Amino acid sequence: MCYNVLDRLVKERSLGEKVAYYWEGNSPDHHMSITYRQLLSQVCRCANVLKKMGVKKGDRVSIYLPMIPELVYTMLACARIGAVHSIVVSSVMINSLFSDANDAQPFPHIFAVCSLCVDQLSPHSCILSLCMVQGVLHTVAGYLLYTSLTFKYVFDHHHDDVYWCTADIGWITGHSYITYGPLANGATSVLFEGIPVHPHVGRFWEIIEKYKVTKFYTAPTAIRLLMKYGREPLQKYDLSSLRILGTVGEPINPEAWHWYHEAVGQGRCPVVDTFWQTETVSVRELSTFPFFGVEPTILNEHGEELQGEAEGYLVFKRPWPGIMRTVYRNHERFENTYFKKFPGFYVTGDGCRRDKDGYYWITGRIDDMLNVSGHLMSTAEVESALTEHPAVAEAAVVSRPHKVKGESLYCFVTLKNSREFNHTLVEDLKRQVREKIGPIATPDFIQNAPALPKTRSGKIMRRILRQIARNDKDLGDLSTLADPKVVEVLFSQRCEAAA
Repeated sequence: MCYNVLDRLVKERSLGEKVAYYWEGNSPDHHMSITYRQLLSQVCRCANVLKKMGVKKGDRVSIYLPMIPELVYTMLACARIGAVHSIVVSSVMINSLFSDANDAQPFPHIFAVCSLCVDQLSPHSCILSLCMVQGVLHTVAGYLLYTSLTFKYVFDHHHDDVYWCTADIGWITGHSYITYGPLANGATSVLFEGIPVHPHVGRFWEIIEKYKVTKFYTAPTAIRLLMKYGREPLQKYDLSSLRILGTVGEPINPEAWHWYHEAVGQGRCPVVDTFWQTETVSVRELSTFPFFGVEPTILNEHGEELQGEAEGYLVFKRPWPGIMRTVYRNHERFENTYFKKFPGFYVTGDGCRRDKDGYYWITGRIDDMLNVSGHLMSTAEVESALTEHPAVAEAAVVSRPHKVKGESLYCFVTLKNSREFNHTLVEDLKRQVREKIGPIATPDFIQNAPALPKTRSGKIMRRILRQIARNDKDLGDLSTLADPKVVEVLFSQRCEAAA
């Protein structure tokens, strides 16, 4: 694994002096360039330190570091030794960190204090993707084959590209499309430690201009966050280097897609909207067509395969090299989770729609589906209708129990700057959803949400929103929550009728 992403490029392809990473810290004053030769040297040094600590092939090493170069050095050093590495998302709290690692029984822990390098926890890697204790087991060859090929073809990689994926390496997106996929292709990437709005709301655009980024890959949540601030921050920077835009992590709503395409991509950059999972490794361009070797189909509730235009459960008919092989130390869970519901198919857990042109559209997680008076609907569909309103920057929809309908729609909306939340707006939003989807989708509750609870990587924590909607204050583990104060504000502003 390590040989293919480093030694081969330096010794056989003479890419030693090419920049592997432009590292940009949380502060604009902190930055550095790391060539492939320097990266190889640091990885070898780190591997030697780990070997002196007694780490050997097959050991499990946990790594808890911010998005700094030492994180990449350490995970590649583990791969070089043959140890299994698990990168824990940098926003996870230390207590939860130790609890989550118990199943993997890691040997050394690598961690950092403040923002420099160093030593503490967890397993994933080329072999084991223990992302947040999912324990997803991949093969080395299958993982590298599909991360390298999908990076090359989905993002149309060229030698002179500067590529930037904004994910945290602790998530599988970061493993695959910050570390292994780009490095296997000899790519130059941006490694970013900060967040999109610090020290100012134009931070992403500033970095794109600084490094002349050509391929930009981020989450719809980040796009919606930046939409709130309009186009003015974008106009301060030169984004003409961009050639391809990508999205990952959740379905992108139409308004966010159009803003991304027109404001960020200036109407000339294609948007590659990707769907994939920790379990499947490789990017597949669902929202268009599947990647080579991937055979999706759509089933109804009875497990019957649907033809033509259809909506139902997204499943895969055949395996491919990058797909997971089991759940670490729990093969029974693997079978029950992914194959029991529809025997003979891999069940993704996502809903999907196929249009008349054969394009696949992800409608959201099956557990994000609502059953209102016997009608199934996707929360993503309602969210898209809400965000089409000019006052709304972002929306999240969850279910709340209803005595008559079974479930009701509880909506959280974040408004654009200077917009006022009032009764008139609430009625306007309800009317818009009725017109876009139908009367059955009319929201029962719409709550003002100055901000939504998110992980540091920008994913909305819908579990917390469901509990707020139900006034359930037993929130459980909040270790991945970026800003706990958001939850307090949302509880204080719950809709009175839902109390």
